Parts: sequence; C-alpha cells; structure tokens
Amino acid sequence: MVTITHAETRDVRFPTSLDKTGSDAMNAAGDYSAAYCILHTDEGITGHGMTFTIGRGNELVCSAISLLASRIRHRTLSSLVSNWGQTWRHLVADSQLRWIGPEKGVIHLALGAVVNALWDLWAKVLKKPVWRIVADMTPEEVVQCIDFRYITDALTPEEAVRILRAAETGKAERKAEAEASRAVPAYTTSAGWLGYNQVKMRSLLEETMGKGYKHFKLKVGGGVEEDRVRLKIAREVIGFDRGNVLMVDANQVWSVPEAIEYMGHLAEFKPWFIEEPTSPDDVLGHAAIRTALKPLNIGVATGEMCQNRVMFKQFLQASAIDVCQIDACRMGGVNEVLAVLLMAAKFNVPIVPHSGGVGLPEYTQHLSTIDYVVVSGKKSVLEYVDHLHEHFFHPSEIKDGYYVTPMEPGYSVEMRPESMDKFSFPGEEGVSWWRSEEAKVILEGEQI
Repeated sequence: MVTITHAETRDVRFPTSLDKTGSDAMNAAGDYSAAYCILHTDEGITGHGMTFTIGRGNELVCSAISLLASRIRHRTLSSLVSNWGQTWRHLVADSQLRWIGPEKGVIHLALGAVVNALWDLWAKVLKKPVWRIVADMTPEEVVQCIDFRYITDALTPEEAVRILRAAETGKAERKAEAEASRAVPAYTTSAGWLGYNQVKMRSLLEETMGKGYKHFKLKVGGGVEEDRVRLKIAREVIGFDRGNVLMVDANQVWSVPEAIEYMGHLAEFKPWFIEEPTSPDDVLGHAAIRTALKPLNIGVATGEMCQNRVMFKQFLQASAIDVCQIDACRMGGVNEVLAVLLMAAKFNVPIVPHSGGVGLPEYTQHLSTIDYVVVSGKKSVLEYVDHLHEHFFHPSEIKDGYYVTPMEPGYSVEMRPESMDKFSFPGEEGVSWWRSEEAKVILEGEQI
C-alpha cells in the first residue's frame, strides 16, 4: 500500500527576463519559475506537482507547500483518493493556514502544487495519464472529486451528474479523437510578447503559421498607436479572411473605462476577445466591458489570475465573460478545475485555459482533453508557448496545429533533476546558474 512519507520542495527559476520572453503590459521582465513539490512514498514512487510564478516570492510558495503537504504525511494514497472531495476539503481546512487565504493567494498556489502532485502520484500508480483517469470515471466518481461548498447556488452535485451523463453521448468517439491527438487545437502566444520588436514578431507569426496554427494572440496595452502597428502587422501576416483568428491580451493594465475606450481603437483588427482587460477580481467591471464591446463583436476573457471556483462562479453568473480561462495551478489543482469546467458547461461558456508559463502546457493539455472528452463535448483551443519544455521528461508537443495527447502515466510536469539543480534558487555554488556571473545582471539590476 503506497504511503506518503514526506514532501520535498524546490525553488526553480528560469532567467526569461533576459530575452523578454513572457513580457506584457503589466509584467515587463518575469523570470518564469516553479514552486515545485515532490511527494515521496514508501514504495519509491514519487508524485510531482508545481505552481507557476515569475520570480521573486517563489520561496514563499515553497514554504507554503511544505506546510500544506504535512497534512497528508503518513497517509496512504488509497485513503486520500477514495473520497477526493473530502481530501481536498481536508487540505484547505487547517484554520491557521486558511486564515492567510482563505482559498486564495500564496496558500492556494501551494495547494495547487500539492493536489496536482497527488494526482501525478495516483496516475503513476494506475499507469495512466491524468486525463485518462477522469475519462474512465463514472459521472458520480467525477462529482465525488469536487468540494461543492460555496457553489451550489450555481451548480449542485445533481446538476453536475446530469451534465456528465449528457456528455456520455459521443464520449467513446471523443476519447478515440484524443488518442489520435485530435482533441485539443493549439493557439500560440509565442509571437506576441510585448517586448519583441516588429521584425521578430512578424517572423514568428510567419513561422507559427507554417506549423499549422490558426489562432494567434498578441499582448497589448503598451500604447494605442504602437498596438495598432503591431496588430496591422499581424493581420498582414494572418489575413482577415483565411480562417485565422486573432486574440489580444492586456494583462490587467486598464481601468474599466480605459479598457472600453482602448479596445474601440483596436476593433478594426477584429480580435475574437480581449483577455484580462482590467483587475482580475472585478466581476462587475468585466461585465460592463463585455456589454460595451458586444456591438463591436469583441468578447471578454479572463481566468489566469482567478483564484478559485467562487470567483469563476460569479463571473459566470454575472455574464461577465465570453471565454473561461482556467489556470491549472492558481486554483486548487485538478479537483477545483473540475468544478469550474462543469459550471462553464452549465453556463455554455467555452474553456480556453491559461497556458503561458513554464509547465502550464504540460498541465493544461490534460485539462482541455478532460473538458472535451468528459464534460463539454465541445472542441476549443489551448494556448501554447514554445519555450522551456526541454526541462520536462514528458514535454507537451504540437503536431499539425494540435496538442499531442499525453499517454505516459502521470501529470506530465516531472522536471529533469539536472534542470532543477541548474536553475535552483539561490542554488549551490558551482552548480546553479543563479550563482554565475551571468546572473548578476538580474540579481543586481533594476527591481522591476
């Protein structure tokens, strides 16, 4: 019987600020980082989970992971997964730790890492990928994974079972599509970082089009005229009438009136949606923006900073979003994501996960597959960024514009030990990049 003996954390940071990878209007120079959790067991099998940050503060999440993981120390895996919803509530039920949330912020980021490490461990024991575990569950078993506290005014367990039963029609065919890697079309953000110059942006757009992409997202918010030039270049490359879709992302930089006015200047480029137009906690603000932009045929998307199922409940109830962008680890892992997938299905809002960070495409390929095969039955798209995948044993991969469905046991985020050592922070002298001369440009530079 597999028993968890202890948890290990690693603070891993990649110096992406050096080349502006990930740059946007709010986050000019992030160092893509992983607050990493390893659950060790008495049988030598390990479960791996992580939470994505962009540098400073990553150590806080690592400390919180250690505190939360202590709640499942010496527990058997079978006792934890036999009633997943109860286990999830147990992990958020320490009153002293809960006080510094509750169910949000650093403590909830840590929860995502611990819960996802448990799913990774379970998947390895079952010798299945995480998406397949959920695909093989009955509707009742899926619902048992969820803590419904705070959301029954939007979705009851009985409603969730009905949604899942309705999705049983055609499920076998959708599962076959997943096995053939035709379940999750990809879209790219790799060409659209705000720190890239126009020549690089054009070149990357042409390159990604050649790889079969049909959906392209660009960062905006640096200035109206600059953004108009960048979007004009994008439309020159992808066209208006060739079946290609453009999306834009402001990363929270505007107030509500600013978002409405600014997007009026970009409407001629016909973006599908504006992502994160304002504060990620402003439900009514998103609703106002959505109402104002509807005549322009521009939708509103958000979710990468949406901290829990309660916030998503409100966005959906208030008709504030056209696109629901779950994050694999900002929420409390697979279990809480399942709750949001089901709520989004009830409110008929498509799932387009946030996937623009280290390890996120590895995670979210499972979640989009679950949404298509098990929950909504509707094909959507999933963000892909083309960097840092080499640090994982089972990196996500795109072929012909689709994610290659992961088939290896686990949750796909197990990082190579040599990568963890090389980019450990602050790291070991002579081993970690962060101890090198090259690192000083970040460590001694401007604190952005």
